[in-house]
Amino acid sequence: MIEDKIKKLGFELPEPTKPMAAYLPSVQSGNLVFTAGQIPVVKGELKYKGKVGFILTLEEAQKAAQICVLNCLSVVKSITGSLENIEQIVKLTVFVNSADNFTSQHLVANGASELLGEIFGETGKHARSAIGVNELPGDSAVEIEMVCRVKN
Repeated sequence: MIEDKIKKLGFELPEPTKPMAAYLPSVQSGNLVFTAGQIPVVKGELKYKGKVGFILTLEEAQKAAQICVLNCLSVVKSITGSLENIEQIVKLTVFVNSADNFTSQHLVANGASELLGEIFGETGKHARSAIGVNELPGDSAVEIEMVCRVKN
């Protein structure tokens, strides 16, 4: 089971996060599920704040990305009932709160991508964008959106 694999890797699938504004955490359209942007919130607390490359290290940002992707999986599960219903992680969009001259957004995104590969194997391989931004909600270090294909 996917959730057992997450635990074996030393992680925990959290409860779905509550939206910070007027939106849904995830929406299903046909056999695709689109998540809203997920930030590194653990049990209601934002764990990684500030600019990557100034306040936070690359390694800290990669840990933030791991939390974000677990939050994405949690809101996917809230719609599909089970992570076993995921047929393919299709795409991640990774936003990194970047300091001036920080150009390793792709390496921050690897924190999420590599974890998905460990959890899902081939099913976890996906397309991806990694984008440096000036600010994120709550001064979050990272925000991730996910698209996945699920069983009908």
